[in-house]
Amino acid sequence: MAQYFEVHPDNPQLRLLKQAAVLLDQGGIVAVPTDSSYALVCHLDDKAAADDLRRIRGVDHRHHLTLMCRDLSELATYARVDNKQYRLLKLATPGAYTFILEASKEVPRRLSHPQRKTIGLRVTTHKVLRELLALHSGPLLATTLIAPGEKDPLNDAPRIRERFEHQVAAVIDAGACASRPTTVVDMTAMGTGGEPVLVRLGGGDPARLGLAADLAGAL
Repeated sequence: MAQYFEVHPDNPQLRLLKQAAVLLDQGGIVAVPTDSSYALVCHLDDKAAADDLRRIRGVDHRHHLTLMCRDLSELATYARVDNKQYRLLKLATPGAYTFILEASKEVPRRLSHPQRKTIGLRVTTHKVLRELLALHSGPLLATTLIAPGEKDPLNDAPRIRERFEHQVAAVIDAGACASRPTTVVDMTAMGTGGEPVLVRLGGGDPARLGLAADLAGAL
């Protein structure tokens, strides 16, 4: 049975978030609010937890998981970022964007894309998740909370609790959040002189990065 933590969206009770952080350290999956939708998160270094994350989402090892980072400097620790990429990242962090970059040696090989050796990274604006990341003292492995066989992300904590209470360790309820996924930008080509590619149009405005919305691939 999942624990249920009701917290204030702007001034979250730290004692409750500390309990959630303990569950993460014990290998639990936690449903958390973000600036794009709810997400599932777990400890970066826990292989069993990562496998559970994929199982709950119904995706395989080819699906890009995301590292939820506290800030841009932490993001740059887990990805190979040159000066041009860093300047672009600075324009959009924090925000509702996921960036696909070449994974650094800090990322366990089993978590990066098996062919491309890339990883998705993001820095959220959501106060509750930022506090949880600070308590956890490191990035969390994350995926948008989309139920298997469905297309839309979930954004209602009571519904998430009802549906996943036997699959997750906890649900953090900070009220409803946006129901759009992040805007996904593939920046790997920039490392060899190419341009960033808008893969998915979501909550983040691509114009902030100088990209046109009509260039997006899958919505």
